[in-house]
Amino acid sequence: MPVPASPSQHPPAGAPRTSFAARAAVLVASAAAGGAAVALAPSGATTWALAVVVTGWVCVAATLLVDHRLVLRARGTVAERESENGRLKAEAARRSAEISHLAGVTLPAVAERLRDGASAADVLGSVPPPSDPQLARVTHAFAATVEEDVRRVVTLEDEYRAIRGELDRTTTEHDRFVRETMPAAIARLREGRSAQTVLAETDLPEHPALRGPAESFIRELAHSERRAAAAQAASAKALSRVQAKAVQMLADLREMQERHGEEVFGDLLKLDHGTSQLGLMTDRLALLMGGRSSRAWNKPIVMESILRGAAGRIAAYQRVRLHCSTRTAVAGFAAEGVMHLLAELMDNAANFSPPIDEVHVYVEDRSAGIVVTIEDSGLKMADAAMRRAEEAVTGRVTDLASLQGTRLGLAVVGRLASKYGISVNYRPSSRGGTGVVVLLPLHLLAQQREPAPHETAGRTEATPARGVTARGVPVPAPRAVAASDASVPAALPGGTSPAGGGTRADNDADVRPAAAALPASPERPAARTEHAVARTERPDLSAVPGQGRHRQPEGTTPNGLPVRAPGRTMAEAEREREQRQSTAAQAGDTASVRRGARDAGTRFGAFHRARQSGNGSTDTAGNGITGTSGKSIAGASADGIAGTAGTPGDGTETGTPGTTGVTGTTGTPGTDPRPGSRPPTAP
Repeated sequence: MPVPASPSQHPPAGAPRTSFAARAAVLVASAAAGGAAVALAPSGATTWALAVVVTGWVCVAATLLVDHRLVLRARGTVAERESENGRLKAEAARRSAEISHLAGVTLPAVAERLRDGASAADVLGSVPPPSDPQLARVTHAFAATVEEDVRRVVTLEDEYRAIRGELDRTTTEHDRFVRETMPAAIARLREGRSAQTVLAETDLPEHPALRGPAESFIRELAHSERRAAAAQAASAKALSRVQAKAVQMLADLREMQERHGEEVFGDLLKLDHGTSQLGLMTDRLALLMGGRSSRAWNKPIVMESILRGAAGRIAAYQRVRLHCSTRTAVAGFAAEGVMHLLAELMDNAANFSPPIDEVHVYVEDRSAGIVVTIEDSGLKMADAAMRRAEEAVTGRVTDLASLQGTRLGLAVVGRLASKYGISVNYRPSSRGGTGVVVLLPLHLLAQQREPAPHETAGRTEATPARGVTARGVPVPAPRAVAASDASVPAALPGGTSPAGGGTRADNDADVRPAAAALPASPERPAARTEHAVARTERPDLSAVPGQGRHRQPEGTTPNGLPVRAPGRTMAEAEREREQRQSTAAQAGDTASVRRGARDAGTRFGAFHRARQSGNGSTDTAGNGITGTSGKSIAGASADGIAGTAGTPGDGTETGTPGTTGVTGTTGTPGTDPRPGSRPPTAP
């Protein structure tokens, strides 16, 4: 390290010479003055004066000599001090330079090498040590401190990386638990598995802070699901009892309608319809609670009967207009579900449209299945409301807590659509309201087959005739009137086939809406017209072969054994079978007792052909009102709706001349035993 040289001290050269000359001049002057004093002294005092002068001059000379020496000594001291001062300045400059080099070069290099991982001893051995011991100690202390700090920083960095890695793993476990594990565990719990099973099958997080809460959550959720499942099962069981009671009430009301006169017939119809609506509501709640409908079918049901049964379950059935152009039948296992789904959509359309407007239902065949379109004239749904409705009918919303207490229909539609694979879509209606398009896939439709030879042997053709009244007085063909013309529901949902109770087979007559559509004359009150017409539509079936009040389409099996419908005893079935056999033997027509089962699609085809053979036109509401050639819409009631005498159909495509219908004289073959009539009644 370069050290600046100490400056040399050079005293002025003329100073000693000047001081010596001055002193010599003083001695000479004092000697001259003494000589003059001696010369001037008196003669007696000359010796004394000389002695005094010599003594004084000697004193002056001694004084000057001492002064000279003192001056020389002082000058030496000053020189020494100046030399020391220069040396100290040089030392200070050297130390300053050394400190600057240490702070600017040495210490940063030491710190850099220590950060690179070198030890303090190696670093200090590789750099020149300071000459000053204090600076050397400072350098060693700095190196030790930096080495300790570097070691501590390395340790902290290792700990940070470990904590960061653990945090990343915990975050990954948390995300996987939230996104994958927890939904899967919730799904297993909702499937009915226990908490222990789910915990054993679930890959829980390894971190204790997540594992404990996850286990607690799964256990609490399992407990909550068990309570919810128990409450839902209890509700479903209670609703099943209500369903059974409603079905029993319907059966009792049907029996009363056949036993009592027309003075109470209208009231019974009102009770019948109200009970059917109660059944719809209980079925709705039962389906939401995981139960099943109160009805089940073991045979295909034609589409028009499905529509009538659906319309007959709602309060505003008189505003529903059916436009059915298909002869296809729905398989029995899906018939009740399709009927309930369409009833919910019809009820929704009727409730959210003006009470004076009609709800139109169109049915047509397509290659993908049957397309049912329900259109109303109410207010158009907003985009947000339509999105919510479409979300509801998809069946993905299964949480009952998210449902509103009064808006359960679409949730039921979603459950049924998801169960049977039915597509339900909303769109704006050309009538100004909202339209619903329902696609029934092919796997829900019954396969068509050709009728057996013995099934077609006994068929008879209808004889068109001019319409006359029951008393033989000709009358013009009746017209279909608006729903508002009827004072009360003309008919209530008809025969039902409960899943576990009494059944009214699907061969009941679907004629009462037609009777309600007949205009009432001014002389006859509307209510009386309704009762009279309804009573005329339901003749005494006990005198007609095969027309028992709980009659099935086939009275016996091919081997001759009686067929017992649910809700009847074998004794009652045997008595009815014997009565039918005896009556058939008297009429000479015993073949009808042993007919085999009929295909629903074929029967409806015969019915449709019979309708087309009439002189009148079919009402758009699908009420079966024809012109002059009356039709027996369902063989069980054998009611001629308009223009002819009804025939007591026996649930097959052929029938015998029936009792007098509402108007008209000639009967037609008994046709399709369609479930669903009586305000378009439910099957």
